[in-house]
Amino acid sequence: MALEPADFNRLVEEHGPALYRLAYRLVGDRHEAEDVVQETFRSAWKSRDRFLKGQGERAWLTAILRRRTADYWRHKGSRRNVSSPEFPGDVCSPESPEQGYIDPIQRALDQLPEELRETLLLVVVGELTHQQAAEMLGIPIGTVLSRVSRARMRLREALLAAGIQEK
Repeated sequence: MALEPADFNRLVEEHGPALYRLAYRLVGDRHEAEDVVQETFRSAWKSRDRFLKGQGERAWLTAILRRRTADYWRHKGSRRNVSSPEFPGDVCSPESPEQGYIDPIQRALDQLPEELRETLLLVVVGELTHQQAAEMLGIPIGTVLSRVSRARMRLREALLAAGIQEK
């Protein structure tokens, strides 16, 4: 059953902020992240007739976002190091518009191996369940749980080493 325009508008409103945060962390540039999210919604609109209601909207949109991000990196040639000095650290989260993301977090994320970073971002930033992430990545749920746990531990260690204090 295809998505109706009103349903699609609700998807954009409901899932847009989380998709943007995920795209930003995957791409490392606020304008490029906006483009990736725009392409994600364009692709979702074009394939709305293939959406199965009850199949997890966020997972469906995140799967599309992952493909659009892969297209972005393929076009760019390689994954750029987002911990460079010009990396923008002022992208705001919707929960706290006045407080931006900070560079040490992105630098710590950038130090993680790709499989740990992507799994952590899907679960924490993309707000997917562990099961949805496992299905999307084509790996067992135990592997997702392990990757997220290891990524959180390494991220915590990197932030503490950078002088970021726990609250």
